[in-house]
Amino acid sequence: MEGFEHIIRGFFDRYGMVRHHIDSYNRFILEGMQNVVNEVGELVPAVIPAGSSEYKIKFGKIYLKKPVVKEADGSQNELLPSEARIREITYGSPIILELIVERDGIRNEPIKAEVGKMPIMLRSKPCLLSKLSRKELIDVGEDPGDPGGYFIINGTERVLIAIEDLRPNLPLIERKKSGSATEIARLFSEAPGFRVPHLFERLNDGSIRISFARVLRIPLVVLMMALGLERDEDIMKVVSQDERLFEDIMINLETTGDIHTTEDALDWIGRQMKIGQGQEYRVERVSQLLDQYLFPHIGRRHSDKMEKARYLGKCCEKLIKLHYNYVSEDDKDHYANKRLKLAGELMEQLFRASFKALLNDMKYSFERITKRGREPPLETVVREQLLTRRLESALATGYWVGGRTGVSQHLQRLNYMDTLSHLRRVLSPLTTSQPHFEARELHPTHWGKLCASETPEGQNIGLRKNLALLGKVTEGAEAESIRKNLLLLGVEKWGE
Repeated sequence: MEGFEHIIRGFFDRYGMVRHHIDSYNRFILEGMQNVVNEVGELVPAVIPAGSSEYKIKFGKIYLKKPVVKEADGSQNELLPSEARIREITYGSPIILELIVERDGIRNEPIKAEVGKMPIMLRSKPCLLSKLSRKELIDVGEDPGDPGGYFIINGTERVLIAIEDLRPNLPLIERKKSGSATEIARLFSEAPGFRVPHLFERLNDGSIRISFARVLRIPLVVLMMALGLERDEDIMKVVSQDERLFEDIMINLETTGDIHTTEDALDWIGRQMKIGQGQEYRVERVSQLLDQYLFPHIGRRHSDKMEKARYLGKCCEKLIKLHYNYVSEDDKDHYANKRLKLAGELMEQLFRASFKALLNDMKYSFERITKRGREPPLETVVREQLLTRRLESALATGYWVGGRTGVSQHLQRLNYMDTLSHLRRVLSPLTTSQPHFEARELHPTHWGKLCASETPEGQNIGLRKNLALLGKVTEGAEAESIRKNLLLLGVEKWGE
């Protein structure tokens, strides 16, 4: 028993109680912010200075300075959390972004501009407390036993609650007890800034329909042809090479009617969506829609269509196999089918939306001044308060990107255990007014991950949970780096 106590103490010494939030926030600061900037890449104003044939504002590195407070006389002083609480101000750091003007293909020297202020999570890497010893923490008015993992917004302590969600980018299959469909598969395709729900339905007659974005109930083979597979043999090969499923695939091949080419399929989908303005426009519009909204996690380039067709085939193969009991239904309540959105991912969502709003404002200001015949200095077109206010407002109110509420909450300080409990809370996105009996029940896979007893009574029972004391949240890996390493090891892409 004595050795067991050492193991438990060692676990808490290494990971602490809120390490999942702190590590997630650190990844956002070190990688997530730069990823958002790289996604945008550049700003191309519609009105450019006289004498230039091409003008772009490119974005370089983005990083944070030390937490500071701006005084009334314009000076900046180092800011500690205890002072932020007393003065009822936000504990945050200036965000510095490199702006690079590229005129007629020639790049100028980078200009470092302050674009806003980032709220800092206590005990994270940018926080001044992370480098202080126990005695130094006491000297600056901080509790050395405080775990951190929260923000100070206008003097108020705010905590981001971990959001429980279904796993993205993989289909979850289930049987339907009523309606025209016998089996369905749901898939949430997630890419940076994108989340597109997909629905696959196997109808009573064996045909399969796919719905996503504004595209509703498109036959499988029509969608395959729209992605570039015109021959029946190619479609059968992509869906499945299992002879037991050939009859079902043949049923779907017979539903194409007069559609024989990729252009016919794109035009048919366009007419179903009631896109007017002629066939040529319809075909182009639907092709763009497939690039952007069909499996965006695979890619959004025209060259990704064949990869999307293969993935579509595998999803439908799984759906047909469920009908014949070759595979079992997916359990949505199994914790392998769940993912947690922690502070870093939530902050990245908020920063992405706020940064794009800042860029739109920068573009408007630049064009407005340029129309008057002057080329504005880049520092003057950046309204840093715009980004700062959007970040602080979301953290202060809990209203998040996508219309979600209650993401940020006032940190409970009734007692120390209450604080730790609040920092380890997990929320389900399901509405509390609906029964959701299965979602509220204790599942065997919660063992070691979620506390079996800590949940409120009433409407929130089973939907508001807490991490187990020895529960540790693992980090996701970048899919692209894994893909590249597999290809280097000699693994070949399926179907090539």
